[in-house]
Parts: sequence; structure tokens; C-alpha cells
Amino acid sequence: MALPQLTGGREAPRRRDLLGKISAAIIYMALAGPPFLFGSRDATTIALWCALLGIGLICAPTKRLRRSHLILLAGIFFVVLCFAFVLHEQLSDHPWIAPFNPIWDKASEALGKPLVPSVSIIRGEPFFALGLPLANVLALTLGLIVGSDSDRARRGVRVMAWAGGGYALYGIFGLLLDPSHILWREKTAYIGSLTATFINRNTAAAYFGSCSVVWLVLLMAAVRGCLPRGRINWTRLPQDLVVHAGKDVLIRFLMLFVCLSAMFMTNSRGGVLISISVMTVTFVIYFGRDMPRGLGVLGVLTGGVLTALVLLQVLGGNVGRRFDLQGLSDEGRLSVYRSTLKIIADNPWFGTGLGTFGHAFPAYRSDNLSMQGLWDVAHNTHLEFAAELGIPLTIVVGIAWAVILVVVAAALRGRRRHIAVPLSAFAVLMIALVHSSIDFPLQVAGYSIVVFSLVGLGVSQAMLRTAPRIRRHVSRESSAARAKREVPGLH
Repeated sequence: MALPQLTGGREAPRRRDLLGKISAAIIYMALAGPPFLFGSRDATTIALWCALLGIGLICAPTKRLRRSHLILLAGIFFVVLCFAFVLHEQLSDHPWIAPFNPIWDKASEALGKPLVPSVSIIRGEPFFALGLPLANVLALTLGLIVGSDSDRARRGVRVMAWAGGGYALYGIFGLLLDPSHILWREKTAYIGSLTATFINRNTAAAYFGSCSVVWLVLLMAAVRGCLPRGRINWTRLPQDLVVHAGKDVLIRFLMLFVCLSAMFMTNSRGGVLISISVMTVTFVIYFGRDMPRGLGVLGVLTGGVLTALVLLQVLGGNVGRRFDLQGLSDEGRLSVYRSTLKIIADNPWFGTGLGTFGHAFPAYRSDNLSMQGLWDVAHNTHLEFAAELGIPLTIVVGIAWAVILVVVAAALRGRRRHIAVPLSAFAVLMIALVHSSIDFPLQVAGYSIVVFSLVGLGVSQAMLRTAPRIRRHVSRESSAARAKREVPGLH
């Protein structure tokens, strides 16, 4: 009778291990695959990613999750509930509290017949636009669960970095050998600029900038690992690298150079400037404790800016030319932002409906904009989110992003050998959020799924690193309080 029980006891861990491998393989696919098919902008491709990530979430093992992970999962669930409530109001024929959009009364009057009203200005459109937000939430949640395993989290970062290097090589050779095609399709826009497998060069710049900063983190970790322990002697650094550096440092440096080259060849002003700035901050965070005492953070940042200017001149000649001709700002986008603010002012609570910005914008289009061109996105994801889904939900999502940034940033004060994953996630998230304030990379599934997957891994590892310090801090406070109560004269 004992033998079947023993066999069953062995089968359960094997099953859990197999499911864990499946979920890990799916998160690796989410970190590498989304850019491939033209940035995964097609609705069918996004639906396939949702199905695949859903399978990964079903298989994901939860035995490594700690209470801090469960709190974060509860927070994600709360945000999803808020999103679902707004979506219900926009889709329902009988919303609970949201008023119908007045455009339906105007349409009924103009047509001379009654129309069934809706909170959304396009009936049913929020349902069809749900694919990308769903894929992003699934990627974040799956990354959070898989990231509780440190080995898999580190492997995930490397998978993203190597995939980015592969796409960068394809983009460089594609631009040199056949600049008129993206994969098997004819390229109709941004001729002369590198887009790799993406359609838009700005999204490509954000992606390759993100890959560059991940390779920078991996390179810094390899450099620090081959140097003698203790404070870095910067005057001896070149000599130490020649003596101690192995092929790992050389390979990571070459891949960083490839991704940087691809980023500059996109000719994207915002993508290049933001990525270089974040890379400078990332370098300061990683090596800040090793900086010479008299140099200070300001001196390091100044050196980083000078290095960025040199890179801009050497690798980004076309980008510099665009700065000279067009400057830092785009008057067309500023006009779009002002028009988007008017949409938000007229629809502050529940927005115009998820996915309806392109339909709502023409009525608010500024006279300062050229009549040429179709503005189907606001070139500011945060403003567009507020226009489509309302201010309250935008505040909830903004608070959630702030919490994630704080959690990940708190882990960066720990031991350097443990911060590669949180630092990579922090840097990539900063590129994504800042770039999305002047463009729309997070509205492209080929980039956003990668970002959300990496952030999930990073915040999961951050909770593993910060929770023990919090417990030790609370334990010390409790011990001090007990001593104060027990020792006469201390209170």
C-alpha cells in the first residue's frame, strides 16, 4: 500500500516542475517573440499572445510566492477590477452610474430617428480594443509569478537582451541590403531609417534603447565581476580590464554596440535622447558607490552627458541633423496635446471609449494642425488613456506605476550582484513611460508585451530582495521597543 503513495508523491513535484518549465518558456517567448511579426500590431496576433500568456498563467507555479508577491497580485487585481468597471460602463446599454455620451442625442437629432445611446462614442469598440491591455496585464502577472525564481528571472533578462541583439542585426543588415522591405512586406514609410521588424521608427528606437540599457547592465555586472574586490581604482581600470576581463565582457560590449548602433540608425530624436539619458542614470546607479569621493553625482552625470554627445556625433549623425532642422519639440504634437486635453475636459469621468481616440479627435482638431495626415493616436499614451477611459482610472493606473517604480527602486540599494534584474526592469520602464509621453511605444504590442514581461520579473525579484530588509528593520524596532519597556528609566 505504501508504494502507490510513494509514486504519487514523486509525480506531484514532477508535474509542478513541468508546469513551471512551460510557464517559464512562455515568458521567455513573450520577452523575445512580440517584435517579430511587424511589432504584433495585428489583432489576430495580439489574440494569439493573449491565449499563449493565459496558458502560461494557468501553468505558473505559485509555491515560491511570498506574502509581498500576493499583495502585489492583489493590487494588480484591484486595477483590473477598476478597468473592468469602466469597460462595463462603456459597453453596457444600462450603465450603473455613467451618463450616455451626448453625441448620441446629436446623432439622433441629425438623422431624425432614435438611436440606442452608449457611454462610448463607438458602440462596441472598447470590446474590440481590449486585446492589448489584456495581453499586457497577463504578461505582467506571469512575469511576477515566474520571476519569483531568481534563476529564471536572470535567464529572462538574457533572453530579452539576445533577442534584441538579433533584431538589431537584422535591422542593420536589412537597411544596408534591402531598405525597401520589412521582412516580406514592402516598406511604405520611414525609408532610410532603421525600423527592423517594427513599422514605426520611434517604437523601434524605444525597443533598441531598452535592449541597449539591458546589455549595459549585463556589461557592468561582467566588468565588476572580473575586477578585484573593494572600491574600483578608476585610474587602473583599463589595465585591470586588459588583465582580468574575459570573453564575456567582450561579447556583452559588442552586443551593446550593435543595439546602440541600431537605435541611432532609427533617426528617432526622442528615442535616442531618452534612452541615452536613462543609460547615464543607470550607470550612476550601478557604480555610484565606487565613484571617487570628490567627483560626486553631478560630476558623473556631466561625464555621462558628454559621453552621450560624443555617441550622438559618432553614431547618430542623422539624429543630430534632425535636431538641427526641427529642434527638440514638434508644434504639431503640441497642438494635438491641447486638443486631447479638450477631449478629456468634455469626458472627464469615463472617457470617449477604449480605442475611440481616432474617431473622437477630428471634432477637436486644432486649426494650427495641417490638414494633411490622419491623427489616430495622441502621441502621448497617458493623455490618450485619460481621453478614452477617464481621469479616475488614469489616476489609479498612475498610482500603480508609481508603486512599481518605488518597489523596484528600493531594491537597487541592495547588493550589486542581486540588482541586475530589478535595475534592468527599472531602466526599461523609465524609457517606456517617458517615451510614451511624447509618442506611443506602449501602444504597440511588440514592445509593450516585452516591457510588461520584464517589469514583472523585475518587481518580483525586487520583492525578494526588499522583504528580508523590511522584516529585519521591523525586528530591530520591536527589539528596541521591548528593551525600552523592560529597562527602567528608558521611558
